[in-house]
Amino acid sequence: MNAHLRHRPAIAAALICGLAALSTPPQIRAQDASAVPHLLELFGVLPAPTYDPSQSEIPRRRPGHPYEAPPEFKVVNPNGIPPAPVDQAGAFIPVPDRWRIMESLGFKFPWYDPYNQNMYKGDKPIDGKDHFLVLTGISDTFIEPRSVPTPVAPQNTGNPGEQGVFGGINQLLLVQNFIASVDYYEGDTTFKPPNIEYKATLAFNYNRINTRETRAVNIDPRLGTDRDDGFIGVQELWVDKHLRDVSSRYDFDSLRIGIQPFSTDFRGFLFQDSQPGIRLFGNRDNNRWQYNFAYFRRLEKDLNSGLNDVTKTPRHDDILVANLYRQDWPWLGYTSQATIVYNHNSDGTIYDSNGFIQRPAAIGLQLPRKYDVTYLGYNGDGHIGRVNLTVSAYGAFGHQDHGVFVEPSTSIRAGFLAAEASMDFDWIRARLSAAYASGDKNAHDRRSSGFDAINENPIFAGADTSYWISQAVPLIGGGGVALSQPNGMLADLRSSSALGQSNFDNPGLRLLGIGADFDITPQSRVTGNLNELWFDNTATLEALRQQANIGRSIGTDVSVAWTWRPYFTQNVIVRLSGAALRPGSGFKSLFSSDHSLYYSVLANVILTY
Repeated sequence: MNAHLRHRPAIAAALICGLAALSTPPQIRAQDASAVPHLLELFGVLPAPTYDPSQSEIPRRRPGHPYEAPPEFKVVNPNGIPPAPVDQAGAFIPVPDRWRIMESLGFKFPWYDPYNQNMYKGDKPIDGKDHFLVLTGISDTFIEPRSVPTPVAPQNTGNPGEQGVFGGINQLLLVQNFIASVDYYEGDTTFKPPNIEYKATLAFNYNRINTRETRAVNIDPRLGTDRDDGFIGVQELWVDKHLRDVSSRYDFDSLRIGIQPFSTDFRGFLFQDSQPGIRLFGNRDNNRWQYNFAYFRRLEKDLNSGLNDVTKTPRHDDILVANLYRQDWPWLGYTSQATIVYNHNSDGTIYDSNGFIQRPAAIGLQLPRKYDVTYLGYNGDGHIGRVNLTVSAYGAFGHQDHGVFVEPSTSIRAGFLAAEASMDFDWIRARLSAAYASGDKNAHDRRSSGFDAINENPIFAGADTSYWISQAVPLIGGGGVALSQPNGMLADLRSSSALGQSNFDNPGLRLLGIGADFDITPQSRVTGNLNELWFDNTATLEALRQQANIGRSIGTDVSVAWTWRPYFTQNVIVRLSGAALRPGSGFKSLFSSDHSLYYSVLANVILTY
């Protein structure tokens, strides 16, 4: 060891003692002599003692000042966490009542302000602990002038010159929905799900429709061409119990019971509805895996509003669902889902509130039907590099006690494919869409190969701005069914999506589309879509209409929509859209060739609190 290192402790001690003696006035040298050992410890001359708070008799104080007792604070929130001790200043400690920090700083917000801290929007607990309340109110208003193929009433028509099958096509629809929701839950949900949650949602609907033909809106021709109707439906009423956490990152298992919304896939192709059921769900591996096991029994609905009718006995329509999601597979940023859905239906006869029969559908044999069908599906959603991609594929397998045209039974073998790819170019998103639903090739054999969903609501190819997807087009002269349902893409020949049964004897569909979204400003977006539509096979249409050589082309569907969000949020949304269908050879074969264009115009205002 070097000499100057060997003698460093002694030299340091001498220097410290000498400096202390020279620089300290005689009257205070004695009382500060205790500082010398601390300096020796600092320079390594003496070893530092082990600190034991229980043996300490000298309280902390500022040098040169007497000890001051900590101030006494008045307890204003007995349920809050107490303040940190003075010797833990700067440590990571819980904040006392962190929910009301803004209030303590003088920030006060009115109860009707949903953007800032609000007790009624779940921003802070309602009781000072961990119980939260979220109140939601929605007003959804839309007006829609439209033209739809409409039959002349069998009794008579009030319009001169209408002696054929087809009547006036112009209609006007007004709909007002008020939705009120209460969501109450317990638990600190910053990083984990709530311990228990209750939710109830009621919807009030008023609708008015004006047509040009009697019996278009009611079976009794004396009620005229207009209809006013209102209904209150229970859309949600469920309790969600958090069963357990299975990891330190709050992977969990939960059980939800009651009327609850559910979708079997990303775009609502197969089943999207709010129905009573039991659902076990959760996740694993830091949310990379998610799963659902669910059972639903469908409610009857009010036809004119589409809302749940809890005053009637539930349908004999049971749905079992099992699906599994995997994030970042097979590519980073892409989510894959495998799903199995089983649907058993044995519904009896029912007439809707307008007097028309809904089950069994007024086509073919017109006998009550029972069917069991299993859907096997794969769905994917996400992006591959710059390309956003959604895909969906379903196979339907099962049997029914009889088909639409034949007895005693038929087997169900049908398929569905859909894909939508898009790419962003600065403020423009370009989009390509394609869909295929198999059609029945022979109406009178014992195989039903037309694909049908349970209750579809597709967010695809323009969605409800598209004429074909938004409108119910009736099959005039072929029975009391529609070619397509409102908010539906499939050509399924059902009486209605709300009350009817799935129909696997249908012409199917093919769709190719292009579209684009233009974000003109952060508040304003313009969307355009162009879809070309065909029937997959027209055998069932020819059998129902007793008409040969019906073409496959449905037509060209063009739509444009403008969406405006004045406050950059979803609280105020104004939307204007227009769509037109230029009929193809198949559409012209089914309906009058007098009309070269069918249209719909939609004005929609949504206000949300």
